Amino acid sequence: MTSRAPLLLLLTSFSWQELRQHPWRTATALIAIMLGVALGFAVHVINQSALDEFSRAVRSVNGQPDLQLHAMQGGLPLALYPQVALTPGVASAVPWVETTVLLPGSSADPQTRSPQGAAQGVSLRVLGSDALKLTPVAPALMPRLFEGGDRLDLFAPDAVFLNAAALQALQLSPEQAVNAPMQWLLNGQAQQLRIAGTVAASGAPVAVMDIAALQQKLGLFDRIDRLDLLLTDSASRSQVGTALHALAAWQEQILIQQPSDDQQRVGEMSRAYRVNLTVLALVALFTGAFLVFSVLALSVAQRAPQFALLAVLGATPRQRMALVLLEALALGILGSLAGIALGTALAWLALQVLGGDLGGGFFAGVQPALHWSPTAALIFSLLGLAATLAGAWWPARAAMDLPPAATLKGLGSTHESAPRLWPAVTLLAASLVLAFMPPVAGVPLAAYMAVGLLLLGGMSALPWLLGAVLALVPKAFSRQPLAMLALERARRMRHATTVALGGVVASLSLAVALTVMVTSFRGSMMEWLDAVLPAPLYVRAAGGSSRVDAALLPADAAQRLEQLPGIARAQAMRSSQLVLSPERPAISLLIRPLRGEQAMQLPWVEGPIQEARPGIAVHISEAVAQLYGLKPGDSWPLLSKAFSLQTLDQKAPAASFYIASVWRDYVRQFGAVALDWQDYLALVGKAGNAAQISEIAIWPETPGPDLQTAIEQALGTPRQPPPALEFVSSQALRERSLRIFDRSFAVTYWLQAVAIGIGLFGIAASFSAQVLARRKEFGLLAHLGLTRRNVLSVVAAEGLAWTMLGTIAGTLLGLGVAVILVHVVNPQSFHWTMELRLPMLRLLALGAAVVLAGVITAWLAGRRAASADAVLAVKEDW
Repeated sequence: MTSRAPLLLLLTSFSWQELRQHPWRTATALIAIMLGVALGFAVHVINQSALDEFSRAVRSVNGQPDLQLHAMQGGLPLALYPQVALTPGVASAVPWVETTVLLPGSSADPQTRSPQGAAQGVSLRVLGSDALKLTPVAPALMPRLFEGGDRLDLFAPDAVFLNAAALQALQLSPEQAVNAPMQWLLNGQAQQLRIAGTVAASGAPVAVMDIAALQQKLGLFDRIDRLDLLLTDSASRSQVGTALHALAAWQEQILIQQPSDDQQRVGEMSRAYRVNLTVLALVALFTGAFLVFSVLALSVAQRAPQFALLAVLGATPRQRMALVLLEALALGILGSLAGIALGTALAWLALQVLGGDLGGGFFAGVQPALHWSPTAALIFSLLGLAATLAGAWWPARAAMDLPPAATLKGLGSTHESAPRLWPAVTLLAASLVLAFMPPVAGVPLAAYMAVGLLLLGGMSALPWLLGAVLALVPKAFSRQPLAMLALERARRMRHATTVALGGVVASLSLAVALTVMVTSFRGSMMEWLDAVLPAPLYVRAAGGSSRVDAALLPADAAQRLEQLPGIARAQAMRSSQLVLSPERPAISLLIRPLRGEQAMQLPWVEGPIQEARPGIAVHISEAVAQLYGLKPGDSWPLLSKAFSLQTLDQKAPAASFYIASVWRDYVRQFGAVALDWQDYLALVGKAGNAAQISEIAIWPETPGPDLQTAIEQALGTPRQPPPALEFVSSQALRERSLRIFDRSFAVTYWLQAVAIGIGLFGIAASFSAQVLARRKEFGLLAHLGLTRRNVLSVVAAEGLAWTMLGTIAGTLLGLGVAVILVHVVNPQSFHWTMELRLPMLRLLALGAAVVLAGVITAWLAGRRAASADAVLAVKEDW
C-alpha cells in the first residue's frame, strides 16, 4: 500500500464495518464532541451578540464625537464650557447633563413600596443637552417632535423625548404617547413631565430633554457632566489637547478621552466573565476528548488481530496509524458540524428566552439579534477536530506499534511495557510553573494551561498509580481464585484499565473542581455579606441625583432619625463613582464612618494600618490593589488628582492619600475606595449637595410599618409630600444577593451537569466495550468450570475496584484544579480572593454516583458477555 487510495478504501470498508457493528460506541464519542462544540459556540455567540448590541446602544447614546471631556469625579465647571468652545481647532462643543430616575410601576402610586419597602419601577437614564447642536454629534439622541408638535417643546421645561425601550417600560404605544403626562422619581420626589416626542437611541430606556430644564430639576446650575467635541478638519487631537490644558478653567482632574475608550471599557467590563464562561463551556469538549480516547483505544484493542492482518498484507505502521486518525478525523468533522448547528440553535433559543444575559448581569435587559460569525464557527470546529485528533493520537500509536505476529497468535496484548512516570512528572511540574504566571491582557491563559496540564499529568500517572495500588494488595488476597483473576488481569493489562478510567477521571475531576469552586465562592460571599451588612435595616431615596451619585437625602438625615423613638442608631453613607483613567472602568467611592467607637468594619484582607501617617487614610478593595498596583502604606497621587476640584481652597496644595488597608469586595469587580465620612467632609466641605447622603444604616429597636412611616415623616420637607423611600432589610439584601449569585452560576451548574453526564455515559461505553471484548475470556472460564455467577462477580468486582480508583484519582485531581481556579484563575479574572471550602457531602455523593454507575454498567455488560454465546466464542480458536 503506497498510495492514499487504499486508506480511503479501508475507511469505507474496514472502518465502516466497525461503525456498523458498534454504532452506540461511536455515537458516544460523536455526541461528546458535538455537545462540547455546541456549548462553546453557543456561549460565544450569545455573549458576542449581547456585546455587539450593548456596544451599539452605547454608541447611539454617547454619539461619535472626536473627543470627550469629563471629570474624574463629580462634574465639569460650567466656566469651562465657553472656553472650550472658543479653543482653536474645536468646531463644536456640546454640553451634557445626566442623571438616573425611577419610573414608578404603571399601576402603582410612586410612594408605593414592596413588602421589603423598595419603590417599584424601572430605571430611566435622562440626558440633557442642546438640541440645536446634537445632530452632528449624537444623531440617535436628536429629539423628534410628534406630528404637529410645537418646536419650542425642544426647550420646554417639562418636555421629554423617550426611546422605544422607555415607551415600552411605560406600556405606551407611539400613538398613546403623544403629549401624554408622565412622572418620575428624582431624589425621592415625584416630578411631573410631558412626552413631547421620541429619540431613535436603542438599548435601555433613555430620555432626552433640554439641558437647562434638567439642570433646574437637579438644582445644579454651576456644573455639567460631559463635553463632546467635534474638531475642525485641520486640527489634530494632540494639538487640541495641548490647547485645552492651557485654558484658565482647566483642572487637573479633567480627563480627555476618545469614543473608542468607551468601547474598550464596555469590553473590559465583561471580558473576564465571557472568557471564563467560554472556557467552562469547553470543559465538555475536553471531557469529550478523553471519551474519544477511550472509544478508539477500545476499538483498536478489539480490532488488533485485524490490524495485524492488514500489516501482514502490506500495511505499514504509519498507514495503520493514519487509518485510525482518519477515522477520528471523520468523527471530528461530523461532530463539529453537528455541534455548530446545535450551538446555533441553542444560541437562538437562549437569545429569545433569556436575552443576552447568561447570569453575569453585564447585559441585563439587552435583547440582541443573533450574531453568527463564520470565523468563530471555523475556530470552534477546529477546536472540535483538535480535541478529536488529540484523543485519537495514543490509540493510533497503539495501532502503529502492535507486533503483527504476536497479535495474530493472541499474544499481542500480553506484553505491555512498564509504565513511565517521567511524562506525568514533567506535565505536573509544568502545570505548577504555569500556575504562578501572571495573566495575559487580564485573561489567566497560563492558569488555564496549568489546569489542562494538571489533568493530562494526572491521566499519564494512572498506569503507574495502578501499579502502586496493586503492589499494596496483600498476597493472601490474591490466593483466592476469583480475586486472582481480577488482580492478574489488572497487572498485565494496565493500559486497558487506564482506558476505562480515563473518562471517569477527566469528567469527575472537572465536576469536583467546579463544585468546590462554586461552594467556596458562595461560602465566602455569605461571610462577606455578614461583614458589609451590619445594620438590620437600610433606607435610601428612590431615583438618582446626578450622573455619578445615587438619590440624595438631607445632610442631617441620620441625626433626624436617631432622635426618633425606636431607633437605637443611624449612620450616614454615600456612594459615588471615580473615573481615574480613560482606559479603565469607573471605580466606586464609598463614604462610611470608619473611625471612632461606631466605625463600620470592612472585610479586611490586609491591614488596617494603626500608626498615624501624613495624609488621609483610604481603604481599597482587592481589585483596586491589583489593577493599580497598590498595597497598605503606599501613597496614591492619582486619587489626589481626582479630588483636585473638590478642595475647599483651590489654591491650597492638593490633599494626599495613603492606603490604610485592603478589603474584600465581591460586588464591584473593578474596585472600590472606602473613605471615612469626616475625612470626606473635610475634603469637600458642605456647599451644595456635597454633604448630602445617599443611604442610611439603621439599628431599630422596634421594626415595623409604623417605624417606616415615622422615618418618611422625619425625612420629609414641610408642605411637600413625603419622599419615596426604599426600605430594605439586611436579610432581604442577603437573599437577593444569593439569588443573583445562583442565577450567575446557573450556566455553570448546567455545564457541570453536562460534563458529568458525558463522563457517566463514557463509563458505560468503556466498561460495556471492554467486557464485551472479553467474551472469549469468559467463554474459556466457563469451560474451566466457573459459573455464570462467578463471572458476574469478577466483572462487578472489577467495576467496583476500578471506578473507586478512578473516583479517588479524579477527586484528587479535581481538588488540585479547584486550588488553581480558586487561588489563581479567580483573582486574575475578577480581582478578588476567597477561601477554599470542601463540600464533603456533595463530593461523597458525586463519587458514590460514579462508583454506582460503574458497578451497574459492568454488571449489566457482564450478564451479556457471560451468556451462552460466550461459550461459543472460543470456537474461533479451535
